[in-house]
Amino acid sequence: MVQAAADKQQGLEAWLADFRVRAGALGIGDATLNAALRGVSYAPDVIRRDQNQSEFTKTIWDYLDSAASDERVANGRAALAKHLSLLERIEARYGVAKEVVVAVWGLESAYGTFRGDFPLIGSLATLAYDGRRAAFFEAQLVAALKIIQNGDVAAEGMTGSWAGAMGHTQFIPTSYLEFAVDFTGDGKRDIWSDDPTDALASTAAYLAKAGWQAGRPWGVEVTLPEGFDFAQTGDRVKKPVAAWQAMGVRAVQGDLADHGPASVLLPGGAKGAAFLTFRNFNVIERYNAADAYVIGVGHLADRIMGGPVVKADWPRGDRALLLDERIELQERLTKAGFNPGAVDGKIGPNTVAAVMAFQRARGVVPDGYASLDILTQLR
Repeated sequence: MVQAAADKQQGLEAWLADFRVRAGALGIGDATLNAALRGVSYAPDVIRRDQNQSEFTKTIWDYLDSAASDERVANGRAALAKHLSLLERIEARYGVAKEVVVAVWGLESAYGTFRGDFPLIGSLATLAYDGRRAAFFEAQLVAALKIIQNGDVAAEGMTGSWAGAMGHTQFIPTSYLEFAVDFTGDGKRDIWSDDPTDALASTAAYLAKAGWQAGRPWGVEVTLPEGFDFAQTGDRVKKPVAAWQAMGVRAVQGDLADHGPASVLLPGGAKGAAFLTFRNFNVIERYNAADAYVIGVGHLADRIMGGPVVKADWPRGDRALLLDERIELQERLTKAGFNPGAVDGKIGPNTVAAVMAFQRARGVVPDGYASLDILTQLR
């Protein structure tokens, strides 16, 4: 074990020697490289975390129970009140609702209380040398070195999650370079310190550049009529609100207002809640593409504003599929003639469409919900 660790360290050092040449060709100076890479050691814990990702996942209801818990809502309202003047100035500048910015903050770092304490350069170097996505993490390492070279933070102050996300709202280095702003005007884009000003403004700037529509929601909970055509669900199907209304879709709370083209989303299948999602759903998706995350941010923001909890029941007797089961589901769909696209364990639009086709063939409600019951039927 000791020898293996020594071999890994030697391998990393050899990799870093080659990397210095590549980084230098991209404009990273020797002074930055010397300061940032001095003493960098192989981080086995980072590799363990990378290899163990995604084995277990939460159902959408378990995720929302945590993401928009009463405690997180209360802490969000307290954070909003504490930083109200700042958040109002950020909203005025970028047009992004202050509650949405606070909700991202709440999900990413519990309002700044868990920002990550991994030395970022060491983590990124380890992942670039020995991880599953070497090219991605090398690009993040180069970006991190550019941030240090620009003077925004010293190498020793650049800390974050094991996977390289930084600060109050967990920017990866490349996103930081593209979107982070100096809202304090002190000459640095500081997302790491206890002061959240630049981090919150950077999040608003990110969402604004992604196309945020001011004054419009991410989505609303809706009810679907008896006999609804579930082939019309999913992000690929967009219709005017009037068209959805003509099909019998109704808002759970109040009238169904027109906020532009919309999609019906069923994250827990036909037995769970239904949401009509608008353009701002897709904007939050740019921050994190997981539907659960987007709904979590949107619902937490709504709750912070004083909105209600999700009204519909969920199929709480179900459990989430494990990674191996999601891969098996895709493999069995493929063998059965229903093409889910890549067999990668990710339940994306192609897999949902394949599940729908299988359900239709079996004469059951075609909601595209990738459940353990569907996998059992395929076995």
